[in-house]
Amino acid sequence: MAEERHDEAVEALLHEDRSFAPSDTFVAQANVGPDVYAAAAADPEAWWAEQARALEWDTPFTSVLEWEAPFARWFADGTLNASVNCLDRHVAAGRGDKVALHWVGEPEGDRLDITYAELLERTCRAANALEALGVEAGDRVAIYMPMIPEAVVAMLACARIGAPHSVIFGGFSAEALADRITDADARVVITADGGFRRGAASGLKVEVDAALELCPAVTTSLVVRRTGQEVEWVEGRDVWWHDVVDAQAPIHEAKAFPAEHPLYIMYTSGTTAKPKGIFHTTGGYLTHTSTTHRMVFDIKPESDVCWTSADIGWVTGHSYIVYGPLANGVTQVMYEGTPDAGGKDRWWRIIDEYKVTILYTAPTAIRTFMKWGAELPAGHDLSSLRLLGSVGEPINPEAWMWYRKHIGGDRCPIVDTWWQTETGGIMITPLPGVTATKPGAAMVPFPGISAEVVDNDGAPVPDGHGGLLVITRPWPGMLRGIWGDPERYAETYWSKFDGLYFAGDGAKKDDDGDLWLLGRVDDVMNVSGHRLSTAEVEHAIVGHPAVAEAAVVGASDDTTGQAIVAFVTLTSSSELHGEDDTEIIASIRAHVADAISPIAKPRQVILTPDLPKTRSGKIMRRLLRDVAENRDLGDVTTLTDPTVVKMIDGLMAAHAEDD
Repeated sequence: MAEERHDEAVEALLHEDRSFAPSDTFVAQANVGPDVYAAAAADPEAWWAEQARALEWDTPFTSVLEWEAPFARWFADGTLNASVNCLDRHVAAGRGDKVALHWVGEPEGDRLDITYAELLERTCRAANALEALGVEAGDRVAIYMPMIPEAVVAMLACARIGAPHSVIFGGFSAEALADRITDADARVVITADGGFRRGAASGLKVEVDAALELCPAVTTSLVVRRTGQEVEWVEGRDVWWHDVVDAQAPIHEAKAFPAEHPLYIMYTSGTTAKPKGIFHTTGGYLTHTSTTHRMVFDIKPESDVCWTSADIGWVTGHSYIVYGPLANGVTQVMYEGTPDAGGKDRWWRIIDEYKVTILYTAPTAIRTFMKWGAELPAGHDLSSLRLLGSVGEPINPEAWMWYRKHIGGDRCPIVDTWWQTETGGIMITPLPGVTATKPGAAMVPFPGISAEVVDNDGAPVPDGHGGLLVITRPWPGMLRGIWGDPERYAETYWSKFDGLYFAGDGAKKDDDGDLWLLGRVDDVMNVSGHRLSTAEVEHAIVGHPAVAEAAVVGASDDTTGQAIVAFVTLTSSSELHGEDDTEIIASIRAHVADAISPIAKPRQVILTPDLPKTRSGKIMRRLLRDVAENRDLGDVTTLTDPTVVKMIDGLMAAHAEDD
């Protein structure tokens, strides 16, 4: 039961009288007022249509929503172009000289300011280049890039020509990359020789080369020279960005596409080893991201400098670095490196230098900064900040308060946002200047969004109770399906409750009816805001030659929110390797990093002779989660061998003492 999975600390906080009313400044200056909720609730479709008309449409829509559960179509008879809405219309309105991106590379002094006019010119050249390489509307293009301006250009160029892009996080391995390229049937991959990470050049093309050995249908690899490192070259397939893109004309005539034309595919972990290709379409997604960005962050385009610290390989980068902010014509910071590159005060120096007004980051980063000490941000002028945001996972109240005090100077409201890859944009959040905030609470659904907490039968729970978070009506930014698998889409998101989208998260309503997110209730782990399935990690571990069987669970972690704990049984032949436990564990962790990504490395690997299983052979992961969380194991009589879990519990305790 989801209601049973919140802990006593959360329970205490739900009833603690600690909230922050909107400041007088925000009440007076906020873009929206409290009447926005009533207006959206009175006629959600009309309200969303009003927001959509803020975009530039080549063919104005007359149809707002077509809904045949679980499939939705928004603004379906309208046509538009996402790239035009992010670039051309701002330049045409005389704002071409406005800075779109303050790009900061990881190496000190590596930076570039790009105006909207310059970003448009770069995008037009890239669009012309893609067309010259044979890419047509509807073709999929994979993008595997560091956080450099060419990554944004590549996305907007794909959108410009109607080619759905699939951006794949640059930390994924060749095998994971190949899986995603194959599933999308992408024939062109855009990458770079490498990127900079923690002071060193890392390779990206080398991973693409290995992946393409498994993807013979790929015809072109378009490569940006970023680090200057030596790379292997396949004549006839590999082409340099500077040779092909820079030679193109700086003007490109964009075509309008139907609102339901696919804009992008993003792969996210599922409850099987195969990732899910979540795809979003153009009109509804752009409406949702631009509207939520404008209202949630109280955007003042003429003065704001926004910084979303995510990578564009994740949905936060798509929605709140690329499409939402650029559609709203704001200036942004885009940073390539890690928080401690060049010093643990790097972020605060960037905020000070560029006078950032809005910072949107993850609780993992905030908790890391807490460990490093308040004296680091205190050494810099952060007075330009006027609003702070949190994203990726529920934020613990202690981190929320530290964020408010030491980064926001006890004056900046915090918008703690809940949403998913699947939802496309923010779904639950306070509105600055309108709603109160509570440390650790996501508060209320965004206007036009209808969310509820229900019990296992789908009935709404009363205030003060917990259950499962669901969305009760369609919304513009919602996923339109899983690429190539509509049955899996319906089964994954719409089968638990009739007509309700089940988000996969547990939530609780406090006595005021405000929402507190309690984390995942399925076997998808949220590690530093990155969703990883237990099945995908288990699949990688079992691929190690010394491993016979593995079970993976997510356990609470003070820094990353959740951490991966793996329970592993070795093959009998592994005893002949002559390795001690430390060597085998290190080898398993490295194997997972190679197979998926370093972010998927288990925090702990517990070697055990057996795993707890039911008489039908099912591994009891619930008991392993209890072990990992140091909870009472409860009834173990349904196990084939009840002594196994007791033995694992002892191994876990011994492992903790060794650490």
